[in-house]
Amino acid sequence: MTKPSILVPAIHLTKSPVNVRKRTDLRADAELEASIAGHGLIQNLVGVPVSRKKGHYRITAGGRRLDAIHRLIEKGTLPPDHEVPVLVLTNRKDGREISLAENYDRLQMSPAEDCLAFRDLIEVEGRSTAEIAKRFGIEERFVIGRLRLANLAQPIFEALEADEITLDVAKAYATTADTGRQTAVWEALRNSYSRDNVNEIRRALNGYSYRANDPKALLVGRDTYIAAGGRVEDADLFSTAADERWIDTHILDELAEAKLAAQAEAIREREGLGEVRVVTGARIPYMETYALQPLTGAAEPLTQEQEARKQEIEEELAEIELFSEDEDYEPEEDEEQRYAALQAELTTIVERDAVIDPEQKATALGYVVLGEDGTPQMHHQLYVAPVPDEESSEADNDGDDGDDEAGDETQDSIAAGDARPVISQRLREMLAMMKTELLAVHVASDPAFALDLGTFIMVDRESRLASFDIPSDLRASAPSRLLPDFKPATAAAGEWTKLDEALDRSWVNHQAVPDRYDAFCALPDEARAAWLGWAIARTLHAVPDGRAGTGFLDHLGRKLGVDVAAWWRPTALTYFDKLTKPGILALFEEIGGLELRVRYSGSKKHDLAASAERLFGGDVIIEPEIQERAVAWLPDQMRFTAPEICGEPTSSDNSGNDLTDTVNAEGDNDGDESFTQAA
Repeated sequence: MTKPSILVPAIHLTKSPVNVRKRTDLRADAELEASIAGHGLIQNLVGVPVSRKKGHYRITAGGRRLDAIHRLIEKGTLPPDHEVPVLVLTNRKDGREISLAENYDRLQMSPAEDCLAFRDLIEVEGRSTAEIAKRFGIEERFVIGRLRLANLAQPIFEALEADEITLDVAKAYATTADTGRQTAVWEALRNSYSRDNVNEIRRALNGYSYRANDPKALLVGRDTYIAAGGRVEDADLFSTAADERWIDTHILDELAEAKLAAQAEAIREREGLGEVRVVTGARIPYMETYALQPLTGAAEPLTQEQEARKQEIEEELAEIELFSEDEDYEPEEDEEQRYAALQAELTTIVERDAVIDPEQKATALGYVVLGEDGTPQMHHQLYVAPVPDEESSEADNDGDDGDDEAGDETQDSIAAGDARPVISQRLREMLAMMKTELLAVHVASDPAFALDLGTFIMVDRESRLASFDIPSDLRASAPSRLLPDFKPATAAAGEWTKLDEALDRSWVNHQAVPDRYDAFCALPDEARAAWLGWAIARTLHAVPDGRAGTGFLDHLGRKLGVDVAAWWRPTALTYFDKLTKPGILALFEEIGGLELRVRYSGSKKHDLAASAERLFGGDVIIEPEIQERAVAWLPDQMRFTAPEICGEPTSSDNSGNDLTDTVNAEGDNDGDESFTQAA
């Protein structure tokens, strides 16, 4: 039992030996002392009366607070007669139990609560970090650190609040104040084995920015980067200009790829190559070329002079080697040098680079990479340009009723060269992601199709030693995104969100695996079928064109009857901003002739991209035949049919890009009817 708390002079209070807390911490004691000096004693002490000493009490709970008050009195911060509230116990035997209860039942504040509390003191009450540090007896650096944590990107802070990540993980993300960079790295690592690896998080954050001496930065230039809205993270006083960080990586990536793509076209024409792809780095990724066949030439035959010299060198070398077989023979230094020089000369005659003739080059695939100084360079290895899959070619020939003249015109167009723009690596990956996202929505909307697809992938991989030509991981785990920082709000993305939210998750909350399994099996057939479609669809890889697997994805799109033009239209964000101005104008000419190109040729790049978005989205009042071609036009990389070479548009030719007609002609499969009903 207790009596109401009373005020007692601190000099009449002593610590009781039954106080359960025996250990202390000097730093924590200093913080407590500063808090009492700044805020007063917020919680009363608990004590028992001292026998034969009226008005004196032994404190059984609150010994650390009492010590702090005594120190403040000794320093003169509090007056000698300072009184504190004491809750008096009537039964002395309760002292140890009350002391234990007070210390045992205390719940430490979470780091997230600390962060929000410090932030509110500053933002709501207008306190300074120095003032807060002084009043709580802590370092100002600690307060600033908690404020940095309070300003973490929303998903990371929510994970900290929910105890899904540790304080150390949160601190690793807080090493940069760029919430965009935090979010991108969080999305990239959250489902990986490295999600709790502090070093990997810091490494990813550091790698997510560019130094000023990075090849991409040298290619673009600081002024161009800043003019496009790029930000530079301040370097410290002891850093050089090359140490500064360019933190808006997506801006630098897009500027570098646009500039590199423009210069790659000039290199392609100069080298006489059939196709050039750009890689904004010094090395070509392994997965980019692993399915390609290197192009090898033949060395030119030796001339008569070279043959004669080769024979002379070989005879002289044989003579020197014959002398060296004698055990008593000791070669002079100049003889050893002569031998080495002859070997080197022979190597230059015999081992010569293979020569690739112009005809081979005209159909070859090359890569333009960035040198260490930011200069575009032609990669030394050329490849045989990939040809469309046989199944794609056969499907594309189905229903071709054109005459021989039309075929001749197409061949002439191919021979004359494709005037459309060079597609950069990033744009190809963006288009591949959006195209596969669109395909995934259709797979998820057709459970019967998804079941057949999933069964095939599983049995095919079990029946073969290795299978690398099917772009799927049937573990129902979503593959890593090609571009973590690119998340366009497309119609397919919105539809996927609706599909995901509509799934019946009533079985998820059971703790034991058997219980979850039984609950899942008890779902209605349509609910389980929806989960099957969702699980299979999310495994599909985004595969840029030209890599193994694109033919199979295209085949699936044709069987599903995906009307790409109805679901996706190119916008400035998703396409036109990534092209050069001449590239956009070439597309205008492709659908509207030279007159349409001239009509927009005076526009600036930004305005031209916006105009292209409106034109190809059907939002421009223009000649009906041009509008019809514009709203049906698609980049080849977004098609599920083979690329088409558009000739000079005329008023009577309005079917060059009509994907709907092509799909309807090919959509004679069992899955089309059910898809139409689901859609």
